[in-house]
Amino acid sequence: MANKDGHRRFGNIRKRESGRYQIRYPGPDGRLRTGTTTYATRTEADRALTIIEAKMISGNWTDPDRGKILLGEYARAWIKERPGLRPKTIENYTWLLERHILPTLGGVQVGKITTQMIRAWRSERLEQGAAISVVAKAYRFLRAVLMTAAEEDKLISRNPCRIKGADNEHTPERPVITVSQVFELADRMTDKRFRALILLATFASLRWGEVIALRRHDLDLVARTVRVREQLIELDGGEMRLCPVKSKAGRRTIGIPAAIIPALSEHLASYVGPEEDAFVFLGKNGGFLRGSNFRRSAKWGDALKEMGLTGLHFHDLRHTGNTLAAQSGASLADLKARMGHDSDRAAVIYQHATMDADQRIADALSARVEAERKDRRLDG
Repeated sequence: MANKDGHRRFGNIRKRESGRYQIRYPGPDGRLRTGTTTYATRTEADRALTIIEAKMISGNWTDPDRGKILLGEYARAWIKERPGLRPKTIENYTWLLERHILPTLGGVQVGKITTQMIRAWRSERLEQGAAISVVAKAYRFLRAVLMTAAEEDKLISRNPCRIKGADNEHTPERPVITVSQVFELADRMTDKRFRALILLATFASLRWGEVIALRRHDLDLVARTVRVREQLIELDGGEMRLCPVKSKAGRRTIGIPAAIIPALSEHLASYVGPEEDAFVFLGKNGGFLRGSNFRRSAKWGDALKEMGLTGLHFHDLRHTGNTLAAQSGASLADLKARMGHDSDRAAVIYQHATMDADQRIADALSARVEAERKDRRLDG
């Protein structure tokens, strides 16, 4: 705002040799800053200073000098300094950053990244053959980094990751097998120590890392429950690391169907040490069970081929268990608790899938009723 004598109370304006106007103004720290943009008229420059002053008064001003840090440098620091990140998450974030973000955006100043740039980056990754699911993960990571830059560090005024649907992975629907197929698959495991593994992972809706981290004291065959507290993760370098489950919701106690108790009881007697903290599922030589060793020892691929289930992943057993739980009429809250999810999103998907299937059954029944009614009318 200008005083009566024409001088501004906040900042100043000078006319450059080019004829355009440039602004200077003091930041909250008292240091003078020069505007990075020039203006065609003094009025435009004056308006820019008024807006900056208003933002400072309201606490919404962002120091443009702070936004000069390169995205690559800021993102690496973000990963290093972010509290509570698990080793596997750090590996995944680092891979996404190095492989999918740095080549295009790593050398750009954080303050200069725009929504248009991010849209072009995303389009480029997809055109170069990156999977939609991977690009979605990279976008979510980038959005989290820039959210911190905007809301916590005040490097930018707002997060430029504003592309609708860019965080959706659109993964294809995974297969669901029948109860009889679950038991057949378990019986086909060439190493019988894996029979109980298949049954428990399916009917308790457990993740791979959760089921291989179970101890003897996590199983209560009298109460028919399994307690999930830990997970085993395999890092890229091959190290197996025991960690707490991902979230508070992940720590849970799950009911076990009575039908698989005999298999679990036999497994505990045959393959598990007597110690309360003995691991329930280990490799043949007594080490942590790795996915590759399991698939090789169990001849997983051969069993699937013989059953005509080529392409089934171990995680699809959990998907099958979740689907069976939803079909049993479980409530949304019950599904969330069983699956170990904080949000409603995944549980709602299973509920909707079950409702859709039920509606198809109802439609088929309706068609049959109408057909029989029509036959009766014709006979009459």
